[in-house]
Amino acid sequence: MLIQLSIKNYALIESLSVNFQDNLSIITGETGAGKSILLGALGLVLGKRADSSTLKDSSKKCIIEAKFSILNYQLQSFFEEKDLDFEEETIIRREILPSGKSRAFINDTPTTVQTLQLLSEKLIDVHSQHQTVQLADGDFQFYIIDALANNSEKIASYKRGLLIFNKLQRELKILKKQQEAAKEQYEYNLHLFTELEKANLKIDEQETLEQQLDKENNIEEIKLNLTEAQALALNEEIGMQALLVSFTTNLNKIHSFSSEYKELYERVLSLKIELDDVISEIENLNENVDFDPLELEKLNDRLQLIYNLQKKHTVNSIAELLEIKEALSVKVDAVQNSSSEIEAKEVEIKNVAAKIDKLATSIFNERKKAIPVLIKKLESILSNLGMENTRFQFKINQTKNYYSNGKDELHLLISANKGVNFGELKKVASGGELSRIMLAVKAILSEYSKLPTIIFDEIDTGVSGDVSQKMADIMQQMSVNMQVITITHLPQIAAKGQQHYKVFKEDINNNIITQLKQLDVNERIKEIAEMLSGKNISETAIEHAKQLLN
Repeated sequence: MLIQLSIKNYALIESLSVNFQDNLSIITGETGAGKSILLGALGLVLGKRADSSTLKDSSKKCIIEAKFSILNYQLQSFFEEKDLDFEEETIIRREILPSGKSRAFINDTPTTVQTLQLLSEKLIDVHSQHQTVQLADGDFQFYIIDALANNSEKIASYKRGLLIFNKLQRELKILKKQQEAAKEQYEYNLHLFTELEKANLKIDEQETLEQQLDKENNIEEIKLNLTEAQALALNEEIGMQALLVSFTTNLNKIHSFSSEYKELYERVLSLKIELDDVISEIENLNENVDFDPLELEKLNDRLQLIYNLQKKHTVNSIAELLEIKEALSVKVDAVQNSSSEIEAKEVEIKNVAAKIDKLATSIFNERKKAIPVLIKKLESILSNLGMENTRFQFKINQTKNYYSNGKDELHLLISANKGVNFGELKKVASGGELSRIMLAVKAILSEYSKLPTIIFDEIDTGVSGDVSQKMADIMQQMSVNMQVITITHLPQIAAKGQQHYKVFKEDINNNIITQLKQLDVNERIKEIAEMLSGKNISETAIEHAKQLLN
């Protein structure tokens, strides 16, 4: 419930603060006094667009604060979700700087305009005189029916399912596009992959093969040098082995005479053992060194295959070729497995569709049940508002299409008089009739929604006399369950309010200021009398005003 509104430096308002109460509050004032300015200021704290042109003094910032009592409206979860402090009396503040920038706060915590808009939807419904066009809007018609059908939780579940459904549909579309694109390259990629697969490449193979080829190409030189080394080692007279044997024998004869001789003998003996081992390896290598033309051809062919593959794929190593092979494998598998992926995705979509179809059918059934109840309530209220011959038809059909709130299509038809065919609302109803229908709708919604506050901005446009009295009665009845604030030009409605506020202009030192004040009993009598008879208030008007108030 709106309990206070403070406005500073906005349009014609320098500074004002007004306290509101529950039940029915009335705001009156002459045309141009500034009633729309009040709504404009309130609109800013509810998340409407702001700009510096609304500043009264362009050198100062504009500050608008609205205080709401929200204890009984289950909004704690919203505040937790938005990381805001929950207060029983919550203050929303909007500041507009001279630069045109604006800032928003909820309980002194900076927030976004989007968050203000989301919160305002849960706090207040501001109905302007131009919003009767909503009656012809399909979404608004569904909103009315769903309120009576108690479909909010089902529609929320449906919307969550629809998000998943649409996401899966997009993923399926991408998979099919990828499959088409991959198929175009599949044969070529498969050829490249098969070629690399058959090559059976090993990570260190190239270096080993190049060493082996180098050996085969120099086999004669290797053989010659090994033979010469073997001859130098094994010559009976001057060979290294024979000389080292004599050398060892000499030191062996004296090694027992001192530790120095013994150390020398042991060192030379180690050399002899190592040399014998080296000579043995040279003999074995020399015996096994043979020129094999088949092996040479095999090595050349293998290396040439590797070089050709590297050139083909513009790389310099087997490691890079193996990476390319892995990438090709992924591409080939993607095509080969894409059909199964697409099938799995289609099954997933089918399962989600079954769930949201079930919800959509339940929503449809509840709507069908609610429509006769809505028609009965509408026609009953409108009968008291001078539209006793008005009849409604709601034609609802379930389709195969997925819409944001279900799978239904709705057509509202109305007949405003006896013997007149049903037609579209916007073509059949007059402005005054639309105002009364909208009031009836809002009155019905007030029974089902938990909205704290509704503001009517001249919803009584186009009506007068007894009808205006009946409209006032409806607003008064609505105010039992919620706070109702009504801006009106009709004295019959103004007299029904528990509180009455007047908007007026004042000229203070050649400066026009919009003011707002709560009227006492005598001031109310005078204001309503003026609404009845104009500036020249007669005694009859005074008496009539007193009667209306009583």
